[in-house]
Amino acid sequence: MFDKHQQIVLASNNQGKIREIQAILKNHPILPQSQFNVAEAEETGSTFIENAIIKARNAALHAKAPAIADDSGIVVDALNGAPGVISARYAGVGASDQDNLLKLLQDLEGVPEQQRTARFVCVIVFMEHADDPTPIVAQGFWEGRILQAPCGENGFGYDPVFWVPDYHCSSAQLAPEVKNAISHRGKALQSLTQLMQAR
Repeated sequence: MFDKHQQIVLASNNQGKIREIQAILKNHPILPQSQFNVAEAEETGSTFIENAIIKARNAALHAKAPAIADDSGIVVDALNGAPGVISARYAGVGASDQDNLLKLLQDLEGVPEQQRTARFVCVIVFMEHADDPTPIVAQGFWEGRILQAPCGENGFGYDPVFWVPDYHCSSAQLAPEVKNAISHRGKALQSLTQLMQAR
C-alpha cells in the first residue's frame, strides 16, 4: 500500500521537468534520481509508455524507493508523428533544446499554418517498487500548432514554438502555474494523483 508521505524518486535529470512535477505534486515528497546517484536509463522503447516504464523501473531499482517516470514529447501531424519519442534527441544525441527546436522549424519549412497541427503527449508511470506488476499509468494530451518562429521566455523544450489556441500565445508565454494546469504533463499528473489515491 502506498504511503503518501513516503519519498518518491523522480526518474529524470531534466531540471524543467523536475520543477514542473514537484510544483504539481507538491503534497508528495518528490526527489530527483540524481539525489540517489541513479544513472539515466537508456530509452530503448518505441512508445512513450515503454520508455516511462523503463525509466521508472530503473529508478525504483537503484533508489530502492517508489518511482515516478514520465516520457513525453511533441507529435507533429505534418511529420507523421515526429519527433515523438525522440523529441529530446531529435537533432541528435546530446542535442540542446535550441538544436531540437531549430531542426523542427527547418523540417516544417514551407508547411502552411493550418497544416502545422501538433500535440504534446505525456505518459507518466508510478511504480511502488522495481518489480511492481501493476504500475499505475496516466497520460495527457495538449493540442496546439507549431509556430513559424520561437516566441516567449518561459518553459523549456519546444514550448517557444507551441501555439496554445485558447490563450492566443505560445506555451513559453504562459505563466508556469497556468501551464501546469492545462499542459499534457499537468493533465497526466492530475490523472495519476487520482489513480494513486484510489490505490
